[in-house]
Amino acid sequence: MTSSTDDAPEPAPAASPSAAASPATMARPARHVRPETAEDIPGVRRINLAAFETAEEADLVDALRRDRSAWLPGLSYVADAPDGTLVAHALLTRCHVDDVPAVALAPCAVLPAHQKSGAGSAVIRALLDAARAAGERTAIVLGHPPYYPRFGFTPAASRFGILPPQPWPDEAFLALSLDGSVPPRGTVRYAAPFGID
Repeated sequence: MTSSTDDAPEPAPAASPSAAASPATMARPARHVRPETAEDIPGVRRINLAAFETAEEADLVDALRRDRSAWLPGLSYVADAPDGTLVAHALLTRCHVDDVPAVALAPCAVLPAHQKSGAGSAVIRALLDAARAAGERTAIVLGHPPYYPRFGFTPAASRFGILPPQPWPDEAFLALSLDGSVPPRGTVRYAAPFGID
């Protein structure tokens, strides 16, 4: 349930101050962010295989796609590079806070060559907007504390009384009200493919 997006720690290459500030290094590549299509499935798998050390996240996406109680049509998003290559993917699937429906953001992945380019942020923002438009009310994520607050996520337990199914750190288990309402209190139940009891 990790992510490999713009926040993934990676060593910075040595660069002169003038190179770091040049327009070429500051420019953000144009990209098209959109819902996943059936033709994108192999590309989504490639992104997840490249972004993570094991096939666990790629296999999780495939398992979630097959789970009719978890998969939410229209809530798997990708970002294309200008040449049409898929470079980023983010997924929301059904979870519950006790018995109240919510959505879980996981996994999120960016091809290593495109990390820190804004592709991950772009695909997550578009995905959260799509969830709002679909009437979803609460999103949950287990992720890097410095990264997800930029989208409005805050500690789930201490802020909202939303408890993790396992003893995860408060600063890494986060929630977001998608519609401005107060999220439900309770314990999160993830879809079966996550393998979390």
